[in-house]
Amino acid sequence: MIVGRYLGELAAGDPLQRLLGDVAVGRLGAREPDGFSVFGLPGTNEIYAYEGRASGARIVCKFFGTRYGGDVELAVRAARREQQALHGLREAGLCGSPHHVVCPYGVEPALNCVLALEYYDGERLSEVIDRAREHRDVPHLLRRLEALAFFLATQHIRTATEEPVNFDVDCAYLDVLVGTVRDTGRIGQWDVDELSWLRDLWRVRPRMWQDRQVWLHGDATPANFLFGEGLDVAAIDLERCRRGDRLFDVGRIAGELRHAFLQDADDSPDAADLHDTDERDRAACIGHFLRSYCRHFPDEEAMCAELTTRMPYYMACTLLRVARNSYIHGEHAARLVDHAKQLLRTP
Repeated sequence: MIVGRYLGELAAGDPLQRLLGDVAVGRLGAREPDGFSVFGLPGTNEIYAYEGRASGARIVCKFFGTRYGGDVELAVRAARREQQALHGLREAGLCGSPHHVVCPYGVEPALNCVLALEYYDGERLSEVIDRAREHRDVPHLLRRLEALAFFLATQHIRTATEEPVNFDVDCAYLDVLVGTVRDTGRIGQWDVDELSWLRDLWRVRPRMWQDRQVWLHGDATPANFLFGEGLDVAAIDLERCRRGDRLFDVGRIAGELRHAFLQDADDSPDAADLHDTDERDRAACIGHFLRSYCRHFPDEEAMCAELTTRMPYYMACTLLRVARNSYIHGEHAARLVDHAKQLLRTP
C-alpha cells in the first residue's frame, strides 16, 4: 500500500527524530538507526507519515501548532482532546479486529504541538467511492459500506448514554453552514430565509429530540475510514468527536454518497444517460448502508423507520457542508444547495 506523497528525508538534526525513535522502540519494537522518510497524507491539516528507512516502521504525526493563530494553549488543548477521544473509544472496545480506532502515542507541545499516532494500512472510503464512480464497481462499495455500518453501529451502541439529544446543537450547525455558503456568494438572502424556515420546521418535530446521545466520530467523511480484510475498519481523525445524535455520523456518510453520485452527473458528458443509473446506484448504496446499520439493533425495522424519517436533515447538512468549499465549481454547488432544500422539504 502506498504510504502517501513522498516529500524527502527527515533531517538528521531535526528534534522530531528523537520522538519518532522513542515511539519506534517503545511502541513498535523497532530500532531505527538510519532515520525516517517523510510522506504527506491526504487532508487539510498538517499530517505526515514517517517511515523508518531501516525498519519500515511507520508513525503518523499530526501537528496542531500552526492553528489557532499561534495560540499554543489552544493547540495543546485540541491535540489532547483528540488523544482523549481516541483513548475513550479504544477503551470502549474499538481496538483490534474488526473495529479499530488508531492508537495515540502521545502529545509533544514543544514540537509544534504534535500528536503521534498509529499508522493503519488500509483502503480509504474515498478511494472505494472513486472506484465505484469511475469503474462502476458498486458491489465493492456495498461490501465496504456494510463493514462501515457495522463499525458505526458498534461504536454507537457501546457509547450510548441516557441523555436525550439536543437538536438545537444541530440547528445551530446548519446555521453555520448556511452562513458560510452565503459568504461564498453562492446563495442569496432568499435562500438563507428559506433554509432557516425549513430548519424551524424540523426543530418543532418531536422525533428530532427523542433519541439518546451517543459518542460520535464527529467528522465521518470518506477520508477518515480505512478498510482492511473482511469487515475490518479503522477510524482516524477524531478531533471533532463529541456526544450527539447518531445520525450526525450516519447521515454524513449518506450525504457524502449522494454528493458522489451527483458529481458523476455533473462531470460526465453523457450526464443525461447516466442519470437513471446513478440514481439507482445512489439509492442502493444509501439504502444498503442504512439497513446494514440498523441490522445490529434488536428491532431492525423500527430503527430503520425511525432513522429514515430523521436522516434527510443530516444529509442536507452534508450537502451544504460540501457546497461551501472553494474547490466545488459554482454549478455543482448550486445543485447541492437545491438537493439540500429538497431533503429539508421532506415531511
